[in-house]
Amino acid sequence: MAAESRLPLLAGLALAFALGVWVTNVGLIANIADYWADIIYLTRQHVVLVGVSGSLAILIGIPTGIWLSRPAMAGAAETIMQIFNVGTTIPTLAVLALSMTLLGIGFTPAVFGLFVASLLPIIRNTYAGLLAVPAYLKEAARGMGMTPSQILWRVEIPNALYVIFSGIRTALAINVGTTPLAFLIGGGGLGELIFTGIDLMETGMLLAGALPTATLAVLVDFIMSQTQYWLIPRGVNPLR
Repeated sequence: MAAESRLPLLAGLALAFALGVWVTNVGLIANIADYWADIIYLTRQHVVLVGVSGSLAILIGIPTGIWLSRPAMAGAAETIMQIFNVGTTIPTLAVLALSMTLLGIGFTPAVFGLFVASLLPIIRNTYAGLLAVPAYLKEAARGMGMTPSQILWRVEIPNALYVIFSGIRTALAINVGTTPLAFLIGGGGLGELIFTGIDLMETGMLLAGALPTATLAVLVDFIMSQTQYWLIPRGVNPLR
C-alpha cells in the first residue's frame, strides 16, 4: 500500500496513543471503566446510526451524482450542486433540529439528519469523478459500438471509482463525528456520555463517550481505505 494511504491511520493511532498515555497518567482509566456497560450499549446504537444513515447516503448520493453528470443535465448540474453546497453551510445541529421539527424525536429523525449531513461529499465526488473521466476513453468506447449505458458502467464508473470512494470515506468520517449530536434529539449513541459528562463536569464520563467515538472514526476510515485499496482495479487505482 502507498505511504500516503496509511497517513490518516498512522495519525489517528498516534493521537489515540498520546491520548491514552494522558488518560493513564491522570488516573482516568478507572473512571472510564465504570461506564463500560454503557460504552458497549451506546456504541452499538452509534454504529447502527452510522450504518443506516451512511448506507442511505451512499444509496442516494451515488445515483444522484451519476444523474447530475449526464449530458442531459449539463445546463442545470452546476446550479444544483451550488444548492447542495449552500445547504452544507447550515450547521449540523440546525439540520438535526429541523429533523426533530418535521419527524419528532428518536431514531428516525436522527437518521434523517445524519443522512443529510453525509450526502454532499458523496454526490460531489461522484459527479466530479465522472466528469473527470478523459473524453478520449468515452470516444473510444463509442467507436467500439458501446451504448451510453455500457459506457457508463464499463468505462466511466470504473475510472471514477477512486474519487467516488474518497467521497464515501469523507462522508462516513463526518457521519461518525456528527452522530454524538443525535443524542440531543433522542437518537441515542455515544453522545449520551459526552453531553451528560459535560453537563455534570465529569471528565471520566465525557471521555468514556469521546474515546470510543474517536476509535470508531479511525476504524471506519481504515476499513474504507482497505476497501478502496483492494476493490478498485490496479489500472485505475493510484494507490497500487
